[in-house]
Amino acid sequence: MPFIQAEDRNQINLLPNSLEDFVSEENPVRVIDAYVDSLNLEELGFKIYSGKNAGQKPYRREDLLKLYIYCYMNRIRSSRMMEIEATRNIEVMWLISKITPDHGTLSAFMKNNKGAIKQLFKEFTLMLKGFGLIDGQLIAIDGTKIKASSAKNKHFNENIIKKKLDYYESKIENYISDFLNTTENDDMKQKITEKIECYQERIKQLNNIKEDLKDKGIKQVCLTDPDAKSMKNNGKFEV
Repeated sequence: MPFIQAEDRNQINLLPNSLEDFVSEENPVRVIDAYVDSLNLEELGFKIYSGKNAGQKPYRREDLLKLYIYCYMNRIRSSRMMEIEATRNIEVMWLISKITPDHGTLSAFMKNNKGAIKQLFKEFTLMLKGFGLIDGQLIAIDGTKIKASSAKNKHFNENIIKKKLDYYESKIENYISDFLNTTENDDMKQKITEKIECYQERIKQLNNIKEDLKDKGIKQVCLTDPDAKSMKNNGKFEV
């Protein structure tokens, strides 16, 4: 069975291929190119260099921004990886016309234009909303865990409630035993009675929370922050 024949890498063509031939009309990289070309980067707050000073000529801010947006869309965050992409990725070569900025230049660009990049993303979101591509109502979040403003004793689930009930009931039994063994000290009896009443009130509160969980069909509740949940974080459970 014959194999598919690959092209000889040393083959010389009469009409050489151009980068344009390798980027289809529907390729998203063309959207990045057109969008950045439509922007006034100086108005957005980007630091623009004239290129008339002595020394090495600067790269156009538009080209660096195109590279940054492309890499951001493709989950490339490292300036060193961006530098590598510029030398091997055909889409990037097409987008920035085969310039090869080093990682130091890219890192400095991102560091010096943080505010402008944030503003750019805001403007882009408003543009999408204006075109009706998004409605601006849905908020997407990542998987970051943020510790709730809640003490541990304000979070309850079935297991926690059961443990607390068992503990309070055992404490009541101990206090009843102490009460029965205290025959003459009225002050001590009064203190024991108050302790028993306190634990009975806590048991009542726990039973109310237990019934509330059952009625709402949920497994846990945080009294100070209803949206908070107990999650495993760094090997331990936190709210």
